[in-house]
Amino acid sequence: MKVKKLQVSLSEKTLVDIAFEIDRSLALVGQSGSGKSLTLKALLKMLPSQMQSVLELEADFTLKRGKSVAFVPQNPFTALSPLTRIKDQFFVSKEKVQALCESVELDLVLLERFPPELSGGQLQRVVIAIALSGDPKLLMLDEPTTALDPKTRVVIIELLKRLQKREGFKILFVTHDMHSAAALCDEICVIKEGKVQEAGIMAEVLDQPKSNYTKTLIEASFANREFRK
Repeated sequence: MKVKKLQVSLSEKTLVDIAFEIDRSLALVGQSGSGKSLTLKALLKMLPSQMQSVLELEADFTLKRGKSVAFVPQNPFTALSPLTRIKDQFFVSKEKVQALCESVELDLVLLERFPPELSGGQLQRVVIAIALSGDPKLLMLDEPTTALDPKTRVVIIELLKRLQKREGFKILFVTHDMHSAAALCDEICVIKEGKVQEAGIMAEVLDQPKSNYTKTLIEASFANREFRK
């Protein structure tokens, strides 16, 4: 999938002007305000009405949420209805719900519970299962591990890797965390103020970053941690 051109503007001011390609798994990385969330919203057609966007796309599927595209939001605690049992948050057959829960390694007993009764990691598994219920070709992830503790964060990243290997969907992972990006994705696109700073193979960019901005992100995410694959 290739995004040949994506522009987002407000009152004639260009906020985002980028292009990138998702071969298998791409991390779109940048600090807060870099334009990564606007990029995601533009792809999902979720921009505020006052914003304008231009999208030139080359893909073998239609970029439509709920059909070929699925979305996992940042905070699992607010992604689900707190007054609805987990089993009733799905819109597929009971058999498929059970299969999805098994695929994300979620105990079926939890289907009878309400979201406030589950941990952050359990809720994120539910959200991922719901996202996969439509058999997407592209899974968009908006900082899906930010609200989780470090141990659970690692578990969820490993789960996503296993699911992708088995199901074959592409991943667009939006994050500010280089560490999580490196753990999940093969390629990276670093953006700042709505512009691409550099892009390429994850291991190569981490090993030899070209921009000072990328170096700063790496140093912030990998202090006292090994990052090379």
